[in-house]
Amino acid sequence: MNIDNCGISKKHAEILKKEGIFDLRPSQEKAIQAGLLDGKSVLVCTPTASGKTMIAEMAAMKAVEEGFKAVYIVPLVALASEKAKEFKRKYEGAAKVALSIGDFDSADSDLIDYDIILCTSEKLDSLMRHHAPWIARVKVVIVDEIHLLNDPYRGPTLEIVLTMLKQIIPKAQIVGLSATIGNPQELADWLNAKLVIDNWRPVPLKKGILTGDKLEFH
Repeated sequence: MNIDNCGISKKHAEILKKEGIFDLRPSQEKAIQAGLLDGKSVLVCTPTASGKTMIAEMAAMKAVEEGFKAVYIVPLVALASEKAKEFKRKYEGAAKVALSIGDFDSADSDLIDYDIILCTSEKLDSLMRHHAPWIARVKVVIVDEIHLLNDPYRGPTLEIVLTMLKQIIPKAQIVGLSATIGNPQELADWLNAKLVIDNWRPVPLKKGILTGDKLEFH
């Protein structure tokens, strides 16, 4: 599917063209068919480098263009910083991007002036507990590496954050992203989301057995 005909705005399409993107990948097309651009929650389970981030960006930009905010949750501070830098470059002039990873004893009230906010689940938990006034303006919540719900350290906080978000902003669209989920349908049901599964990957995955110095692919 060509990006000019997939349902995103002309402005967003032009941004993607500058990045050398002219057609959707299979998972991206499936996500749109599942209602991504209509505000439907989706759980995307596809291989690494298959285009999950762009699925999140399409949902985020749709919300921004409608006058709302998007929150992008990542598991690590370093990853949040990396994505914030990338988004600021890519969407300069189209969306105001903020990185929120600092003081856990602050509501970060200045975030009210930003459109896309990147943070960890721990930081978002803190922001909600401090009653950040802009939370009510959030329309899209993106959860990268959502399989970490099963992580004994980060999982409980992420689960609490998602549970609180569903209560505070029940109409918010949740976009879960992961390459490895053992129980995708169960998680999709809990999120009240459409499950999007695809096995396409940019580089074919080969499996082989190494015996001594001999490698045999199957």
